Amino acid sequence: MAYIKNIAHEEVLALADQVQVAPGQVVSRTLAQNDAVSITVFAFAAGEEIGTHDSAGDALVTVLEGTGRFIVDGKEYIVKSGESFVMPATKPHSVHAPEDFKMLLTVVFPR
Repeated sequence: MAYIKNIAHEEVLALADQVQVAPGQVVSRTLAQNDAVSITVFAFAAGEEIGTHDSAGDALVTVLEGTGRFIVDGKEYIVKSGESFVMPATKPHSVHAPEDFKMLLTVVFPR
């Protein structure tokens, strides 16, 4: 049984290559999803966004390519390729793409 899905096992790869930017879309590929953790790779086309929402778990973002704009509890954060950022559980947040960008999202849920 594989706990991590939708990605090759025992193969060196680039996470950014696992999703492609598509005009006018937010593309995602779920790598793991259970009661404890969610791991998803996203590709955002410039101008796209995920509207304000919250999560029961802490959300760790790692930007793989480009730059993302994150708003957490009304405060804006700019996160560039190679940088990471934690959005705390239960705080309202949104994700915006000032340019094409890709990110890895890992959400750790309370148990």
